[in-house]
Amino acid sequence: MDDRPFDAQERQRICDVFDALGPSAATLLDGWTTHDLAAHLVVREHDLVAAPCLVLPGPFERFAERRRKRLAERHGFAFLVDRIRSGPPPGFFRIGWVRSVPNLNEFFVHHEDVRRANAMDPRTLAPELETALWRNVRHGSRFLGRRLRDTGLEIEWAGTGERVSVRAGEPVARISGNPGELLLYVFGRQNAARVEVTGPPEAVAALRRTRFGM
Repeated sequence: MDDRPFDAQERQRICDVFDALGPSAATLLDGWTTHDLAAHLVVREHDLVAAPCLVLPGPFERFAERRRKRLAERHGFAFLVDRIRSGPPPGFFRIGWVRSVPNLNEFFVHHEDVRRANAMDPRTLAPELETALWRNVRHGSRFLGRRLRDTGLEIEWAGTGERVSVRAGEPVARISGNPGELLLYVFGRQNAARVEVTGPPEAVAALRRTRFGM
């Protein structure tokens, strides 16, 4: 039984996949290899100047990307993976809420970015992890689906009766699946997520043309 926090478990697992696949493997992120993704994860936790810019648009995002590219050019893949594996640095990324929400989301989603781009099947997750991911789906979907227009939206944990209304409106589309799959969907991995989308045709069409995620 692994009693580490879930973000620490996902951190270890993505590093293991990095080690297995090497620096040139594909990811679901357009144009990024595993080396690129590893550099992103290091910038997020260790670059105090660029990290806040990762979630900001325009020139801030471009600045963070330049810093990420520079880091990837300066350091080998093994160095970056070891930096990730060493855990979060002292400070913000060790706060309990940060570990259980943004850190867990970050490492789970990027772990699956690597797995699914390399023909690895979806995992069977521990019930406790499913519950933690469902909590994050419920709390984050309204923001991650903020670009949705012209329809209401419900998200459902398949087979449990657990359901959350993300956006009021008519008609209503529904996304149903396991929590990890739902998290991938609302983080913009719609094509990779194993979910069922139902509702009137116009609601489903509105959902499919919406860009989810940060």
